[in-house]
Amino acid sequence: MKIHEYQGKELFRKYGVATPRGVPCFTADEAVAAAKKLGGKVWVVKAQIHAGGRGKGGGVKVAKTLDEVRAHARRILGMQLVTHQTGPQGQKVRRLLVEEGADIAKELYVGLVVDRGTQRVALMASSEGGMDIEEVAAKTPEKIHKVFVDPAAGLTDGEARGVARRIGIPDAALGQASELLRALYRCFWEVDASLVEVNPLILTGDGRVVALDSKINFDDNALFRHEDIVALRDLDEEDPLEIEASKHGLSYISLDGNIGCMVNGAGLAMATMDTIKLYGGSPANFLDVGGGATAEKVTAAFKIMLSNPKVKAILVNIFGGIMKCDTIATGVVAAAREVKLSVPLVVRMKGTNEDIGKQILKDSGLPIISADNMAQAGQRIVAAIKAKKAKPKPKSKSKPKPRPKPKPKARGRSKPKGKSRARSQSRARTAPRAVAKPQAARKKRAKRKKP
Repeated sequence: MKIHEYQGKELFRKYGVATPRGVPCFTADEAVAAAKKLGGKVWVVKAQIHAGGRGKGGGVKVAKTLDEVRAHARRILGMQLVTHQTGPQGQKVRRLLVEEGADIAKELYVGLVVDRGTQRVALMASSEGGMDIEEVAAKTPEKIHKVFVDPAAGLTDGEARGVARRIGIPDAALGQASELLRALYRCFWEVDASLVEVNPLILTGDGRVVALDSKINFDDNALFRHEDIVALRDLDEEDPLEIEASKHGLSYISLDGNIGCMVNGAGLAMATMDTIKLYGGSPANFLDVGGGATAEKVTAAFKIMLSNPKVKAILVNIFGGIMKCDTIATGVVAAAREVKLSVPLVVRMKGTNEDIGKQILKDSGLPIISADNMAQAGQRIVAAIKAKKAKPKPKSKSKPKPRPKPKPKARGRSKPKGKSRARSQSRARTAPRAVAKPQAARKKRAKRKKP
């Protein structure tokens, strides 16, 4: 789950992280009122969407008058903001953040993520703030400094000061920087975040360390512990299919391919998508039905997958451990019938009640393609799509043209006019010739009979 920048900054302030003063707005009038409330001579009008790169896309503007605040707000609100993270379709801007201007002396970068290799939280920092950290990592990896935090001790003052010094924070501000970094770590830990990022973290002209930006992602599996954070969710920023899936307890993520995938278990789902790619296909989604799928849940999964117009086939890959294969088979058959499935369906099942499940599929009378292993499933789903593309479309039968109704004969005699008169004259001239040959033949036969 993601939240907006202004919401992230509200969380930061609760943990003692310094941020600029700002007000969220939904209209141009609210933006002007916010600027008046904040005071000062410079304001920043920021688009609020769940994506980075807003500044490059035209979603962050500096205003030096209230008229400029209004003009920027009107232009940004409702725009389809395109960034490197939104894709070419962009994201509609429905909210703004109006902030007081900042005196920026230096831009830095700070981020916290879970490092699976060390199984610890990794604090990353760089002197190259205000730009894509991926680009810094690719071109100048030596400028990224990391600390892997011991969960028992937390981020220590010594570790925080060491990182701050390496990214160029002067000695006079090391104390502030240490407190800010440790506060960010506490925030990350206590809200069950999967990512906390500040880009840029700034050093101001008067020597203060301030979080000029905020990006926080949360672990969905821990949201049950944070009702206050769930309340911050903005459904307008999320994929409608992912929202629908969450209502049924399904883990669903839309992708760019054309093969719908329904699998139980995240690891098996990833392996299934890799197999599809291996044999030349492209997955349209990640979908994990979990270990307690019912016929209703499977039907919901099918409806969600088929709501994507790009889906041209479906692959079901089930390992029957906790989940029994016959339960899934019953659900697949019921779902295929309810949605009136019109795309190829390949099913691969292994595990508990596997034979019963396969028999259910066989007895259903539906055109379900079975597979015994993942490789076969990958090959058959790709082949099914190719076969469907190659199959010629049936020619539509053209309706016979209705015969023209005969014109009623005119009563009495009337002289033909125009072309009709010419045709009648032509027939009159050719008629005698048509009977001439039979008459001549009869005369010749009559002469032969005379003695």
